[in-house]
Amino acid sequence: MDKLKMHSLNKVDENIKKIGTQFPNSITERLNQQGEVEYAIDFDILKQELSSVIVAGREERYQFTWPDKKESILLANAPIAKTLRPCREESVDFDDTENLYIEGDNLEVLKLLQETYLGKVKMIYIDPPYNTGHDFVYEDDFAQNTSEYLENSGQFDDEGNRLVKNLDTNGRFHTDWLNMIYPRLKLARDLLTDDGVIFISIDDNEVAQLRKICSEIFGENNFEGHIHWRRRHNQPNDKTKMIGIVTEHILAFAKNSSLLKKSGVGKLNLTTNFSNPDNDPLGCWASKPWKVGSDQSGSKYTIITPTGKILKEEWMGEEKTFKKYLKEGRIYFPKEGNGMPRKKYYQFEREEEGQCATNWWTHEQFGNNQGANDYATTLFGVKNIFSNPKPIELIKALLKIANVKSKHIVLDFFSGSATTADTTMQLNAEDGGNRKFIMVQLPEPTDEKSEAYKAGYKNICEIGKERIRRAGNKIAKENPQAKFDKGFRVLKCDSTNMKEVYYNPAEYNADLLDVLIDNIKADRTPEDLLFQVMLDLGVLLSSDIKQTTIAGKTVFNVADSFLMACFDTDINEEIITVIAKQKPYYFVMRDSSMANDSVATNFQQIFNTYSPETKKKVL
Repeated sequence: MDKLKMHSLNKVDENIKKIGTQFPNSITERLNQQGEVEYAIDFDILKQELSSVIVAGREERYQFTWPDKKESILLANAPIAKTLRPCREESVDFDDTENLYIEGDNLEVLKLLQETYLGKVKMIYIDPPYNTGHDFVYEDDFAQNTSEYLENSGQFDDEGNRLVKNLDTNGRFHTDWLNMIYPRLKLARDLLTDDGVIFISIDDNEVAQLRKICSEIFGENNFEGHIHWRRRHNQPNDKTKMIGIVTEHILAFAKNSSLLKKSGVGKLNLTTNFSNPDNDPLGCWASKPWKVGSDQSGSKYTIITPTGKILKEEWMGEEKTFKKYLKEGRIYFPKEGNGMPRKKYYQFEREEEGQCATNWWTHEQFGNNQGANDYATTLFGVKNIFSNPKPIELIKALLKIANVKSKHIVLDFFSGSATTADTTMQLNAEDGGNRKFIMVQLPEPTDEKSEAYKAGYKNICEIGKERIRRAGNKIAKENPQAKFDKGFRVLKCDSTNMKEVYYNPAEYNADLLDVLIDNIKADRTPEDLLFQVMLDLGVLLSSDIKQTTIAGKTVFNVADSFLMACFDTDINEEIITVIAKQKPYYFVMRDSSMANDSVATNFQQIFNTYSPETKKKVL
């Protein structure tokens, strides 16, 4: 049986494989720091293969760089020995929901999701720190090598804080923010479907740098737009600024623009005011000029108004088309029949099409900060529970133009107050969809002077989880006939379930191995082990899990026998036989679980008899 690696994907190894498929002659071997042989890239050979286009040395070229950029790339690629532990008591409908709420450093979580959710997320929305000079940013450590990172992937400052303030007096003000956001976006891209899209909220401080980073990671040709959203409805009166800030920016990048267009771009709800002043039998309508604009050309002919006025202009369509529309009652003459002709378009026609999004989003249509604050106050019964949450209207519009449909996955790895989760549930309740959300948030402590802390919410995750609970109940109460998933599985990022001997057995002597015969930490449950196995094998963390008992032993059945696992000890032939007869794709157990040598001897034969295709793994 094969042994599971039980750590996140090593992106360097994956990148070497990709290069090797295109340029196999560039693959070589070398000794690593442990004296083991490993594959590597012979860059001299690779340069020869790319000699007509490669830019080398100090030759001038366009590039966007900053201190530690190379280290931030290495940070994104380095594997970690971490896991996600389920927390049933804080979840809602744990066994039936397909939604996830993950607590932890989003860089670590994105690494853990790489294999399981590679190419599976339709839309990502994030609202990261804006780097205003007062925001907290993640204190990532570039000084560690890969092995140290495996041991200590949670970095802290000298006072033990995971987040530190990036003051504008800091000499690395932009650098620290760029080093924080770059590896996270690099990992996020790989999670998107080929027709997926990412939206990123930002303000004036870093929008220019963010655009350059996204162009590098996603490709400039995949830039989809720069939305300017008016986030406040009132006029600012800040005497310290020449120009008052009323908007925020939302950058949109596709993973592959051509595939995004091919799969279909969503439309927004109509904002046109339709009416039916002439009792048109086709229903409510609006109109647009039949005369061409000053910068357009059209067909020249004469139109006579109902009042007899003669109009000689250039018109939008040919004369025969005009006469057809006139006969059908689709031409409207305002000013009691004396005005310029206008063509009617009907509400029922346009509702199916919707309308295209523009890069200017008004607070009336897409919500504003005050409205979002009022909604949160109503939901929690406490004012200022969270600072400036995003409005439901804004996120709902992003979901629509990204064409997020039933069964698609939405990811927000700066989840905050969980507006994205709330919006996803509301949209599902409205149209009967089954969109799934994954929220990721570091349990950042709330300020002891804040209203949230006084109300009992000690960290941001507690606010987010409670909002999802309250919002789900509110939606269900207001829409009793709606069928939607209001649950979520809570998973918490933690150190690996495995003892260190699991990863570095050569460093331990035989006497110590006798003590560490069980390579699993004593405080970990079978369900903890199951979720780490699911991550390692690429099984969706929202998969259906059934727990059964066979001959007194607990057996997990995941995704209708795609994965079966038993982590109990003293596994006998009866249990192995029952499992093999269910023909799982994967079967996983502990390395030392078999009751005796006889079971170990017969193990392979049992599977050869009943399920020879099953892939068998051990911890």
